[in-house]
Amino acid sequence: MARVSCFAPVADRRAKILVLGSMPGAASLAAGRYYAHPRNSFWPIMEAVFAGGEELSYPARLRLLKSRGVALWDVLGSCVRPGSSDSAIERASVVVNDFQAFLRSHPGIVKVLFNGSKAEECYRRYVLPALLPGHGLRYRRLPSTSPARATLTASQKLSAWRQALISR
Repeated sequence: MARVSCFAPVADRRAKILVLGSMPGAASLAAGRYYAHPRNSFWPIMEAVFAGGEELSYPARLRLLKSRGVALWDVLGSCVRPGSSDSAIERASVVVNDFQAFLRSHPGIVKVLFNGSKAEECYRRYVLPALLPGHGLRYRRLPSTSPARATLTASQKLSAWRQALISR
């Protein structure tokens, strides 16, 4: 089975909020972009919250997030995972991203938002125990924007994400 790797973080010095996924799915990896699956609601939610619903190009979407103090990354740097399902991640293959270095170079981050339960689970299992104290981060799991997680309506997901992104 092939090892898959995440993308570089999307962040600049203005970052205050870090949105974490677990690992990009097959559609995203093939496209070389975060949240590329056409039914993933991540970009429609971000555009509704920050751009008034205007559909933007991928580079414009990344600029928009940065301008609003939002950084984007994944908990896992690489893993073995057949397909796109988080449940298929082979636990013994997990390599996490270097959060110590990332947080040192982005000291303004005060809030971490997890895009679904797998991102939170991986962070709490693999990252949090090794994280040096003193970061003072606040954490919140949000409903997954994945089309595979359809327990909430689009309106409910948007409401949860809007509240988490706007409240400081």
